[in-house]
Amino acid sequence: MDIDPNDAIEYIFKHGKKFAKAKAERTYLEEYRKSLKAILMQQAQVEGHHTAAAQEREAYADERYQALLQGLKQAVEAEEEVRWGLVAAQARIDVWRSQESSKRQEIKAVL
Repeated sequence: MDIDPNDAIEYIFKHGKKFAKAKAERTYLEEYRKSLKAILMQQAQVEGHHTAAAQEREAYADERYQALLQGLKQAVEAEEEVRWGLVAAQARIDVWRSQESSKRQEIKAVL
């Protein structure tokens, strides 16, 4: 199996930005989750839920929080898909290096 390291390098170059964008989206959603929880807890307090536990329960049950969790799920999936593609490309480069090293060793053994 011949591996062209240039293809793998090109893949890494092209998909590096996609990974950065996916990671930024996930990080944003993780941080926004905290803000949304605070907003929803504050709303719950106005609605008469005075204990922190009751406010938190209401925040977690809110459909907006649930929607955010679905978005976070999708963001993590997108990030991981791109990340594993980059890992695979790096592995192809490593395999190519190993194959080239083996070829050099074979040549030395024959000479």
